[in-house]
Amino acid sequence: MADIDVEAILKKLTLAEKVDLLAGIDFWHTKALPKHGVPSLRFTDGPNGVRGTKFFNGVPAACFPCGTSLGSTFNQTLLEEAGKMMGKEAIAKSAHVILGPTINMQRSPLGGRGFESIGEDPFLAGLGAAALIRGIQSTGVQATIKHFLCNDQEDRRMMVQSIVTERALREIYALPFQIAVRDSQPGAFMTAYNGINGVSCSENPKYLDGMLRKEWGWDGLIMSDWYGTYSTTEAVVAGLDLEMPGPPRFRGETLKFNVSNGKPFIHVIDQRAREVLQFVKKCAASGVTENGPETTVNNTPETAALLRKVGNEGIVLLKNENNVLPLSKKKKTLIVGPNAKQATYHGGGSAALRAYYAVTPFDGLSKQLETPPSYTVGAYTHRFLPILGEQCLTPDGAPGMRWRVFNEPPGTPNRQHIDELFFTKTDMHLVDYYHPKAADTWYADMEGTYTADEDCTYELGLVVCGTAKAYVDDQLVVDNATKQVPGDAFFGSATREETGRINLVKGNTYKFKIEFGSAPTYTLKGDTIVPGHGSLRVGGCKVIDDQAEIEKSVALAKEHDQVIICAGLNADWETEGADRASMKLPGVLDQLIADVAAANPNTVVVMQTGTPEEMPWLDATPAVIQAWYGGNETGNSIADVVFGDYNPSGKLSLSFPKRLQDNPAFLNFRTEAGRTLYGEDVYVGYRYYEFADKDVNFPFGHGLSYTTFAFSNLSVSHKDGKLSVSLSVKNTGSVPGAQVAQLYVKPLQAAKINRPVKELKGFAKVELQPGETKAVTIEEQEKYVAAYFDEERDQWCVEKGDYEVIVSDSSAAKDGVALRGKFTVGETYWWSGV
Repeated sequence: MADIDVEAILKKLTLAEKVDLLAGIDFWHTKALPKHGVPSLRFTDGPNGVRGTKFFNGVPAACFPCGTSLGSTFNQTLLEEAGKMMGKEAIAKSAHVILGPTINMQRSPLGGRGFESIGEDPFLAGLGAAALIRGIQSTGVQATIKHFLCNDQEDRRMMVQSIVTERALREIYALPFQIAVRDSQPGAFMTAYNGINGVSCSENPKYLDGMLRKEWGWDGLIMSDWYGTYSTTEAVVAGLDLEMPGPPRFRGETLKFNVSNGKPFIHVIDQRAREVLQFVKKCAASGVTENGPETTVNNTPETAALLRKVGNEGIVLLKNENNVLPLSKKKKTLIVGPNAKQATYHGGGSAALRAYYAVTPFDGLSKQLETPPSYTVGAYTHRFLPILGEQCLTPDGAPGMRWRVFNEPPGTPNRQHIDELFFTKTDMHLVDYYHPKAADTWYADMEGTYTADEDCTYELGLVVCGTAKAYVDDQLVVDNATKQVPGDAFFGSATREETGRINLVKGNTYKFKIEFGSAPTYTLKGDTIVPGHGSLRVGGCKVIDDQAEIEKSVALAKEHDQVIICAGLNADWETEGADRASMKLPGVLDQLIADVAAANPNTVVVMQTGTPEEMPWLDATPAVIQAWYGGNETGNSIADVVFGDYNPSGKLSLSFPKRLQDNPAFLNFRTEAGRTLYGEDVYVGYRYYEFADKDVNFPFGHGLSYTTFAFSNLSVSHKDGKLSVSLSVKNTGSVPGAQVAQLYVKPLQAAKINRPVKELKGFAKVELQPGETKAVTIEEQEKYVAAYFDEERDQWCVEKGDYEVIVSDSSAAKDGVALRGKFTVGETYWWSGV
């Protein structure tokens, strides 16, 4: 892709051509102007991996651990390395732009996309995002930091107004973006769906033009979230350069007409077009060709090793009484739990992708054990029935199911299929399905065989945007066509899951067939956008008796030396488009954990969630690991930590409260009358729990190790507007490990307003051999470590006085662990910018 002369091209463009640049042409591409040498850019989703241009049956990709896991590494160097691989993955998919990282704040554990963001602290999120962006953009690929601003819930996200004080907005929600601008200069920003205090983010001049461009001095492209543009003139004037996706709804002919009447003036269009052209020029550095192929060239042992390392470093050892962990590879082992044989490697929505491969916890653990483990599911926790395709064989005997597309409905004599595909993931968002022979309305048959391994009742389920029916040996089992009920899957565009049951006999093979009709056959066309050709999810599993399965698990636990419970959630529960209703684990999983832990004192719980859960069994459970959603190498990373091949070094990027009611946003985490009140103000996460003196299960920054560490020799240097904190970190145990020194700053006198007790202002991670000591230095500008936002002056304020420096291994800052020093600010001053 050739470099371009922005100003020379701009002078040659007609008004129509300038406006054409300001909107996408489809879901992933911008407008090309070939006669002026302006290529089309390709965007790709990228919160935890580069999907490419296909939601449906896409080219496989590297899936990184989820955002909260990346945050829990507390390792900027590693995140920069991860960013470089994300950039290489984008190049392999011929994409110029990654739509990530996500750095919205987790106000509540219920946030549907909470797993996608880095953490609850703006410094952790900002520094982590900056590292990822530096890595991505070192390859020439541009990063898009999102979602700007206060897009912290999924409930009615496209219509809600976030009602928030300017101080909370600046100190909590905008600060991570500000730090990323300061430290990495992201190529693009994506606006949020919501509004702030009455003005939609995509047309908000106060924050797009006033704060981002003028105050922070950032120069780059501002694009809307997909379908997140709500006006023509207002959005252009406010500073929104690009409406996505295309074809345009508010730009195109509508904007051309408005400009011809001076609404807006032509110089505004010139500036928007200039930003797009400058962004195209930046993207030229990637060397990515226009509309190039999508490949899997990075599916290598080197990529696998990096994914495993990133996964390892994000895993957090929450509890380890009596040194139950690491477990022995030689002992008789039981693996139990709904997440054991599922590779729960990403959350739902924009984070979902088709991975090169995915290692389940069961396979990862089994590979390291000297004798095969026993297994039982223990409990079901699915929100939707587990994917059917993974349990079936195609008519040719390969894993998965066959998919044939027809232009005629089922029952049409002698109809011929126009397309044939095979896949195991029967969860299909058909927004970008394309076949040249497909009519506006088309139909598909999905077929596979299932052999029962025991006499059982089997349940099938269908979620659809369109219509669908499920048959077993030509007997109708599920009808999700005749009468449809709205649900919240597929970004809120699909039905609820309709289910049906059938009795199966051990050893018999059954033919499963699903008849699908594309989006125009849908009977629920309402206010929600129905994308592309619709959506379909087909699931199924054996019906179990909850209490009988728990009794079986308990009996097995008593017969084994050690037990690993693989528990948690999955992409059905934590997903874009819907917040969760509860912080409790679904079904009877809490009971399973409690009963099994009581039956075997060597029980380890491996939790796979992207955000905190209540843990009523915690006091009686000796060992707990937070493994998040771990990407391709999920199972291997878990096994490395469980058996001690990797000494855990992750630190929690989120506080883990005891109950949902303890969360500071508990009363305000929903949309009411079109708005959400940010009533907790700046007291998000640990800032609230510490200020209110409220106990949590695990504090922000917490994470244990198989070795021990000691901090000593604190030195605080404060001069020329910079704070420099040095200390020694020693591995006082018997195995190699890594420790994170976390720097918190605490005002020692009352400020003009209430302030959090202390706040994270930096961190550093160091690897140490047994007995080894290393020096660590953490530096940050005084104006960042001591400031609060003064709403009276609309500026940051650094007040005169003394400030305590606390270096600890978590926000708990326990005596005997934490080191304390101080520095003094001589005079009060105010500042703006970065």
